[in-house]
Amino acid sequence: MAAIISEKFRIFNAKQFLESLSEAEKTHMYFFVGRSNKWDAHLELFNISGTFQVGETVTFGSGGTGVVADGGVLANSLLLKNIGPTALTTPTFKTSVTGGTSGATAFSGSYRYATEEIPPAPIDNQSEKQSVYQELIAAKRITSSFARLVVPRYNWSTSLNPKFDMYRPNYAPTAGGGGTVGVQTALNDTALPGSKFYVMNGEYEVFKCLYNGENAANPTGQNVTYEPKSSPSGGQGTFANGVYTEPPGTGGYVWKHMYTLTTGDVLAFLSTDFMPIAASGEASRVAAEALAVDGGVHIVLDNAQGTTGLPADETLYTSIVGDGTGGIVKFVTTAGGGISSVEIEDAGSGYTYASVILTQATVFTDAGLTSAYGSAFTAVGGFELIISPEGGHGSDAESELFAKRVMTNIRLTYAEGSGDFPVDNDFRRIGIIKDPYDYGTTTFATNDTLSGLKAVKVTGASADFIPDEQISQTVTGGTAKGTCVSWTLDSGSTTAGVLKYIQTNDAHTDGGVVRAFESSGANAIGGAASAASGNVDTGYSNSLLGSTFSSGLANPEIENDSGDVIYIENRRLITRAPDQIEDIKLVIEF
Repeated sequence: MAAIISEKFRIFNAKQFLESLSEAEKTHMYFFVGRSNKWDAHLELFNISGTFQVGETVTFGSGGTGVVADGGVLANSLLLKNIGPTALTTPTFKTSVTGGTSGATAFSGSYRYATEEIPPAPIDNQSEKQSVYQELIAAKRITSSFARLVVPRYNWSTSLNPKFDMYRPNYAPTAGGGGTVGVQTALNDTALPGSKFYVMNGEYEVFKCLYNGENAANPTGQNVTYEPKSSPSGGQGTFANGVYTEPPGTGGYVWKHMYTLTTGDVLAFLSTDFMPIAASGEASRVAAEALAVDGGVHIVLDNAQGTTGLPADETLYTSIVGDGTGGIVKFVTTAGGGISSVEIEDAGSGYTYASVILTQATVFTDAGLTSAYGSAFTAVGGFELIISPEGGHGSDAESELFAKRVMTNIRLTYAEGSGDFPVDNDFRRIGIIKDPYDYGTTTFATNDTLSGLKAVKVTGASADFIPDEQISQTVTGGTAKGTCVSWTLDSGSTTAGVLKYIQTNDAHTDGGVVRAFESSGANAIGGAASAASGNVDTGYSNSLLGSTFSSGLANPEIENDSGDVIYIENRRLITRAPDQIEDIKLVIEF
């Protein structure tokens, strides 16, 4: 069955995402950061015999090797570095794995290659979602002011972008197996979406190309000459009714002004590769919409190459026929009865289909179409009329420029949210969660920022805990384990502070169970690398650094595994600092 998902559907989805942030029943979107610990290759194990050791070389399959990374001996898996003989060496499923020093053995399960320079590609499954939550550091609410529809950015540059495609409603591919002959753009695209048919000038004005100089001598258009502007310099074209036209003697480009980016949009949503669509109601966009003509015919092309038999050396006019009204074409003939030039005299309005019929009765010598030419001629010209999209050029910037992407711009300012975003560690994962719950509830989270970390209020610390080190505490039934994400001393203290940490079901199990840290003044919490030791401040029940403590312990502010993780990006580390601000732009394509 022949079918497509249209670009309109993609645009609709992008618009719906944006609208969901400001509707009365708002969707609760949160940008998150996570994964403070480094990336290593992850090898799942089963049927383990013996104990693998950090630093030893393990062999797998037919000669593949890897070195067990620091902290890489997990309950049912290994973290490996220095994969060989090549980075692409992969242990096949259920191959044997042997420790070169320990002599431990196992069989391999799933495998994901990763290094700090090459993060693993995210996987869309439930296990990955659980990993996101277990390694989540903090989240920040995305509101409509943090999001905008965007399109690929094309700058005015005669060297980088010497030629542009033009708007045309009938671009289509030519099928390789025959049966279809399509129409390509000037730059050999087979569809308007994805083609280079608009530009942002040096004054942040966005123009859409209505005509690129295409004619019989230049069937794929011509190079640009002058930059389209709403206020062109003398001799560099004209601007009227929202349309810029190059001067005579150039390629004759015609551009429709769509909108002008505000300073705020430039700072927040303009990136190297993408530029925003002006928000609905923005002044320049409203002005462009007011000038749009639904069903107007603004461009006419002469497709009758070599035509003869028309009246010689005449300037003539004819009406555009179809389901609209008011359209008039002006054309000039040569001494040989051909066509030397053709242009739109009046765009008219209301056309969904249109054509030109050249006969003795339909050709006139005046633009008012009152004086018929009156003499017979033998040939007809072949004019192609370019009808505006629904609503007219400039009426719907999102649809006309095919805005199927949404950019979110999230600014992380120092320890945002009174400490929800720690500044003494890095992160390697970013993304978006839809409709998470407040911890321990089924109520949608609404706070501006949320902490994803567990925390302990520590007193009597013998030394500073180190981010990313393993921490532990003897608890009822065994040992509680975790990884330190942040350690912040209380103001004026050298021994008391807040220890924030994560617990995962692969790195922190004890007897197959991830055990919770306990509010016990007798059982100290220790750091494996720092040798720090401190007690839980069991009498502390207050809010501090974005965490709410009860008897010295605090839960995250996000309910585990709630909501939908709709975007994940694994990346190289982003280092934070107490005096640092990050602007993070995410572009989501629908």
